[in-house]
Amino acid sequence: MSTNVLRTPDGWWAVRDERAVRIETKAVTTAELLADRDAVPEAAASTESGTPVADLVVLPPVTTPCRVVAQMVNYRSHAKDSGFTGDIPPAFFRKASGSVSGPHDTIIRPAHVNFLDYEVELGLVMGAPLPVGTVVEERDLPSYVAGLVLTNDVSARDVQLTKTQFYESKSYPTFTPTGPYLALLEPEDFAHLLNLRLRLSVNGVPRQDRTLADMIVRPARALTLLARFQTLDPGDLLLTGTPGGTALKAPPKPVEKIAALLPPALKWKAFFNGQAKNPLYLRDGDLVTATIATPDGHIDLGEQRTAVADAT
Repeated sequence: MSTNVLRTPDGWWAVRDERAVRIETKAVTTAELLADRDAVPEAAASTESGTPVADLVVLPPVTTPCRVVAQMVNYRSHAKDSGFTGDIPPAFFRKASGSVSGPHDTIIRPAHVNFLDYEVELGLVMGAPLPVGTVVEERDLPSYVAGLVLTNDVSARDVQLTKTQFYESKSYPTFTPTGPYLALLEPEDFAHLLNLRLRLSVNGVPRQDRTLADMIVRPARALTLLARFQTLDPGDLLLTGTPGGTALKAPPKPVEKIAALLPPALKWKAFFNGQAKNPLYLRDGDLVTATIATPDGHIDLGEQRTAVADAT
């Protein structure tokens, strides 16, 4: 059975229902905690009454600096929303680890960003080195992945599209809310991954809702493809893509064909004039709520509640 772990300013905690017990460890980083993993079940099995989780100030359970890598267009529903047809080649991009923020920290929209989007994603936290050239089979996942976290790949769409790159548009501070829990998995827990359901709502209105069964490139294959060129170490984070339902969607095909005939400046002006009428982009005062869990609660990564505010 997976064990949920919290991080606070004064240490690490094992979670039991609505209460948490301090883990007796000197670990400061996520990698150090994973190296001292035996301390986690000791805390989880403790007879102490513990502290109410609601009384704790929760930090992201993935400490930085670390590598933050993400998969692009990795759910069939997202591919459909994005206008993709046929086979979609697997693709990865990096995010600055300075974008990692807490599960209840405010998402800050930079002043120059007009189209701020959300992407609920399952994060894999590495528990062992993944050298270049590694081939990961499904049965090998427990040897490399220590646990799971809930993440939100916040995106500045106007930066992403006009500059045709992802790093800047997804790397501003607070653009990767992470946690609250790091769910440390036992080998048998990996059989439940495809049952995980990703949900995200804005101001209480559902926007995204899919299980991992909608995923195109699943974790073992993703790690194999990533290891063709990228080393990962314990504590590093891989975001595995988002389902459909984001604010950004591809324009209708006739509109897209007409836009392709325009000079780039006119094309983007027309596109963003249309996007300005889209009410789904995040605005100052919005509240984003996200969860990832199996229906039976076998794995439950907790709930994120992140307000959105304009930069001051």
